Amino acid sequence: MARHDVVVVGAGNAGVSLAARLLRVGAKDVAIVSPDRPHLFRPLLNYVAGGQATMPDLTRSTASVIPTGCTWVRDSAVAVHTDEREVELSDGARVGYGDLVLAPGLEEDLDAVPGLAEAMTTGWSLTAHLESQAPAVWDAVRGMSRGRVVFTIPPEPSPCGGTALKPLFLACDEWRRRGVLSDLDVHLVTPFTGILGLPFVDGRLDTQLGELGVSVHHESTVTAVDHRQRTVTVDGPAPTVLDGVDHAFVVPPYRGQGWLAPLAREGAAGQVDVDPETMAHRSAPRVWSLGDAAALDTRPSGGALRRQVEVLADNIASSRLGRPLRRYDGYTIVPVTLDRRRLLLAEFDRTGAQAPTTRLVDLSVPRRALWLFDRYVEPLLYFRALLRGRLLP
Repeated sequence: MARHDVVVVGAGNAGVSLAARLLRVGAKDVAIVSPDRPHLFRPLLNYVAGGQATMPDLTRSTASVIPTGCTWVRDSAVAVHTDEREVELSDGARVGYGDLVLAPGLEEDLDAVPGLAEAMTTGWSLTAHLESQAPAVWDAVRGMSRGRVVFTIPPEPSPCGGTALKPLFLACDEWRRRGVLSDLDVHLVTPFTGILGLPFVDGRLDTQLGELGVSVHHESTVTAVDHRQRTVTVDGPAPTVLDGVDHAFVVPPYRGQGWLAPLAREGAAGQVDVDPETMAHRSAPRVWSLGDAAALDTRPSGGALRRQVEVLADNIASSRLGRPLRRYDGYTIVPVTLDRRRLLLAEFDRTGAQAPTTRLVDLSVPRRALWLFDRYVEPLLYFRALLRGRLLP
């Protein structure tokens, strides 16, 4: 049986960035457990759904992103045996670890919304959150000139769920430019009191949605869809059934990986039960977690990983040396396009308080420069720096 000093489960942003960082700060034996499948820069999926990017822009092979010097175990993890400090693989083999980092992300829970799985097979319901459907979202938007359409922001936890606003705003911008927006009845279902539950940006978002004529269902979730009847059932303070829906762009609920249930926090949708500040598991020694899979009491996002990676890489070393552990403050970020050329950044901590990274300019104000950075610069930094363990502000 192979044994490694640090084993990282997952080859997404969280797993690769952390493995690369550990190697950069001196770790000698790091392994990543992941099957061989395409690696995606997932934030660009929303731009694919908005007609501003293509799938090749965000897709790389896993082999191309595995850090130099890292062992790649090409299989899926199916269980963790904490007493033996071993990870069980789908083929029955095991990999031993000194420290284990769980970063497998979340999985879609299509069954949580009756009718959603079937509706997605027909193309009536689509979401930019799934790579198999993101291109079809833009095709559907371009094909619409009248009718009723529903967009949703998913309940937490969700991988950067607030960015589900991007396809909505990009679609409305397209319809407005074509002169058909007034012929469309657009609805947004959000689980928050405001648009995102963030007062420092909700006002701007609400104003923009009002100008576009979007009907907003606050503190609400989609509880059922029926593609045959073309209905979307919305539960909230004002429950309703939206009928005559031509397209339902519903982001599915998410949950933790089922095989991690023994390590999950009760009531946290299957996320790994870690101390949200140190990212150390509350009961399993030398087990850690970060990213979407971890119960960090903040909203998952790619931007949050920069701080998580820095803190966790230091904490793994500090725990071995008996030093105090660093604390992650829950910083996270939601980038939202207001139209095809402007974007704002909502930066906040786990309490929802604004947590700006600069005082020189208010990044929560929509700007063209922010859109350019998010669409073109961020992907370059991701592939050329973040996945190589380089920390950026």
